[in-house]
Amino acid sequence: MPADKPKRSFSPQGLPPRKALPPFEALRALDAVARLGGIRKAAQGLERDHAVISRHIRTIETWTGATLVERTPTGVVLTDTGRDYHARIAEAIDTIAQATLDMMKQSGSQPLQIWCMPGLAFHWLTGRLGAFEAAYPGVDIEVRPTDMSPDLMGNEADVDIRFVQQYGTPYHIDQGLRALELANLPIIGVASPGYLKARPVIERPEDLARHQLLHEEGYGPWLEWLAAHGVDGSDYCQGGTLLWQGHLTLDAARHGRGIALSNHLVAAADLAAGRLVEVGAGNPLFSGKTPAAYLFMARADRWEQPSVRRFRSWLHTAIAKEVPDA
Repeated sequence: MPADKPKRSFSPQGLPPRKALPPFEALRALDAVARLGGIRKAAQGLERDHAVISRHIRTIETWTGATLVERTPTGVVLTDTGRDYHARIAEAIDTIAQATLDMMKQSGSQPLQIWCMPGLAFHWLTGRLGAFEAAYPGVDIEVRPTDMSPDLMGNEADVDIRFVQQYGTPYHIDQGLRALELANLPIIGVASPGYLKARPVIERPEDLARHQLLHEEGYGPWLEWLAAHGVDGSDYCQGGTLLWQGHLTLDAARHGRGIALSNHLVAAADLAAGRLVEVGAGNPLFSGKTPAAYLFMARADRWEQPSVRRFRSWLHTAIAKEVPDA
């Protein structure tokens, strides 16, 4: 059997030799070059000038006497020695970052980072955050509206609120994460009363072929919605302006430009005020065929962290009050 490794001493007498520890900023620069793939990308990631990153790399090379990077036709890359060195220090850098973040979270010194679908953030969440702030004055939050999902395991955010279409394919929750369904809502078509009055009557999903459909980043959502209602939209659900985000298609619908896809939570204020009308409301041909859900996701090991738990509880309750059947 191999001999047991000697235990490391962390007493003052057991400190690593000074020469064994290059400046941490230089190590961080090397780490960024390795992870991001080059000096310029590392400079962008660390918000430093690329010359500063190059200087940090030279510092470690001088410190160790080893060549860590080399120039190639495609740019600067790590040498075999550089890759081996980074592989040995990367875990230590991750450990330092994680320990620091955990301490900051526990002390409440960092805002709760929330990534949220733009439609929900713009049309529903921001107008109700005052109630959360009043209930939990000690919890600071930072909301980022985005269609992108953060790397929760990599601490890019604390909470992710996603809108997931459920046309028969279960949504996959990554290992290490936990999810709560906030609301289950059908995807609906909405348009302004003026638009509907001026256009042909819509009695069946097939009638949408004679109408202007408003698209976000692509034609897929409308094609899927139509297919779920037994309609092949490939002949007419193509072309036209792409508006990329739901709050833009809703705004276009308010201005009478066509029919947008939405849900009862995001479109609630417009429907209540009469600015928009649900297409096919009460008609069984239009109902119940396009389920979707808002999911609250966070790391499983931080699910009960006070700030995460408080925001989750408040959000779940607030949505349930407004959409009781969701």
